[in-house]
Amino acid sequence: MYPRHARLVPVVATAGLLVSACTSAPSNTESKEPAVVSQYACGQLHIRVTADPDRRLLGIDYRDKRILLKPDASSSETLFVAPGDTTTRFRRQGEQAELTIRGETFPDCLPPGALERPFTAQGSDPIWQAHVSSAELVLSPPYEDQQSLRLPSELVTANRHGREFVAEASGTRSTLTVANQLCQDPVTGAQYPNQVRLTINGQSYQGCGGNPLRLIRGAEWVVEDLAAEGIIDRSRLTLRFMDDNRIAGRASCNRYTGRYQLTDEGGIDVSELAMTRMACAPALMAQEARFIEALEQASKVRIGPHGELLLFTSEAGLLSAFQSDHDTL
Repeated sequence: MYPRHARLVPVVATAGLLVSACTSAPSNTESKEPAVVSQYACGQLHIRVTADPDRRLLGIDYRDKRILLKPDASSSETLFVAPGDTTTRFRRQGEQAELTIRGETFPDCLPPGALERPFTAQGSDPIWQAHVSSAELVLSPPYEDQQSLRLPSELVTANRHGREFVAEASGTRSTLTVANQLCQDPVTGAQYPNQVRLTINGQSYQGCGGNPLRLIRGAEWVVEDLAAEGIIDRSRLTLRFMDDNRIAGRASCNRYTGRYQLTDEGGIDVSELAMTRMACAPALMAQEARFIEALEQASKVRIGPHGELLLFTSEAGLLSAFQSDHDTL
């Protein structure tokens, strides 16, 4: 069986030289640390950003690679681009950032504890919904006889564990507390990157929040088990959930591409699969056929207790995969 790639992720992050290509990550023998160091989670891609004020360079370490970027002359130092490769870039946007590597754009890059904006949370027992934008909380309280409320909000707590917002107007005081922890809706089974507690005039309700795509995007998932039969030694099955609802990876012998769509209640639909046409040993070709069939049959996606990606049909497990520590972009 292929060895486990144990980059176990609690869903939200902890968390050069590319002239036209990437190099290996730096050793511990480098003489000095650049002056400014930041960490971000771009979905499941965890990056470390270092800035050298003297040379005006930006280094980004991710997986086992480092890239080095220079400021774009037209961007007022918010945009950094790899020399000779305009498809690799990093743009600061306030607290968060946007990262593109060789044309693949990752989910919004967030420092520890930060939330994408606007941020949406909801509960299912009872049903409620909340949206947080720049300075406003739009709240659909529990129970149908209450109308939506628009309340001015203030960020009162911000740390690596999450955020807390307080909103008050017209006799209603609400607190929205968001933690960076995997959350599964008890009614629908859908998973989200954030656990949420909403308190309205002293009454508290539990819920989940954030974009579910952040749970699966940004990683290269390496399959460890296929249909409870393991996989062939030294073979490789991978999945990458990319921007624009594209999926791609290695199927054992050939590479494949296709489309995916997350659906309600934690569902997934994989379609339009296409492959290269190399021929390999019969055992590899048989495994490849089983893998492609599993992708086409998948109807649910979950993150398991050890950070693994799990695909299911409505009745049975299809495959489990762990994040790779190596970059294949």
